[in-house]
Amino acid sequence: MALTPQDVSRIANLARLELHEAESAALLGQLNGFFSIVEQMSAVDTSGVEPLYTPLSAVQEVSLRLREDLVTETNQRELNQRSAPAVEDGLFLVPKVIE
Repeated sequence: MALTPQDVSRIANLARLELHEAESAALLGQLNGFFSIVEQMSAVDTSGVEPLYTPLSAVQEVSLRLREDLVTETNQRELNQRSAPAVEDGLFLVPKVIE
């Protein structure tokens, strides 16, 4: 997929950029180079390849350091709602803003 100068002009307009002719031509070459790399990467068959959770796992064994999922804080709802102007059944009451 090759972009045209009109495509670059439209993209610049959408991004609210004012490009001079030389900048537009340079950007056209850069964008087309980027899209050619994307096309090359899309052509590679990746079926059966496991996704990596970190790039290091491709070259060495990496163990995740996960903490146990334990509750560490107590329920402080009443304390937190003490300064609220209006509370009912543990919920903050706010004025209606949408009709």
